[in-house]
Amino acid sequence: MRVRLTAEAERDLETIGDWIVADDWERAVRFVGELRGACLGLAEFPERFALVPRYEDRGVRHRVHGNYLIFYRAEPDEVVVLHILHGAMDYSGILFPE
Repeated sequence: MRVRLTAEAERDLETIGDWIVADDWERAVRFVGELRGACLGLAEFPERFALVPRYEDRGVRHRVHGNYLIFYRAEPDEVVVLHILHGAMDYSGILFPE
């Protein structure tokens, strides 16, 4: 199965890297690579991770990687990564604006 990162998810990776690079350039590159790898790993068993609580009807799942949550939707022919956000963020307003 194919994994596609949305423009928002790509921007999230860039923002995360920019935040970490202020302290450690090598760690920033390594961690962003780890996050990207975790996203690509969703192709194997995309339904393995839980649906987002209270929003199960939207079909959005999340995978934890360190302090970050990878939000994605498993579609019939691809996994779409929607956002990659720090776990302390209020993600509901970002993912599900009403």
